[in-house]
Amino acid sequence: MVRESVLHLNNTHHVIFMYYDVMEAQVIDELTLHVRFADGVSGTVRFLPSYLYGVFEPLKNPEFFNQLKVTDGFISWSDEIDLAPDSMYLAISQQSEWILS
Repeated sequence: MVRESVLHLNNTHHVIFMYYDVMEAQVIDELTLHVRFADGVSGTVRFLPSYLYGVFEPLKNPEFFNQLKVTDGFISWSDEIDLAPDSMYLAISQQSEWILS
């Protein structure tokens, strides 16, 4: 999936973000995030406990959950857990919230 393009104009580089790239994310409550995308759309991501198994199981630990980071348009925790920004964007742009259940 293409994350960004680099446009060259007069020997300068301009990064063009995809509209669904996450620009900012923060924990606002237990298992809940607020996110803002490149085009300004924003909303919440809420994890239900039933979603926290397998690769997502470490997110049960509040200390670990609070270590989220935004890198290259993705929300991630460590190098093994990330969220698909395009699916997140679709849900949030339609309903203001993405519930992972």
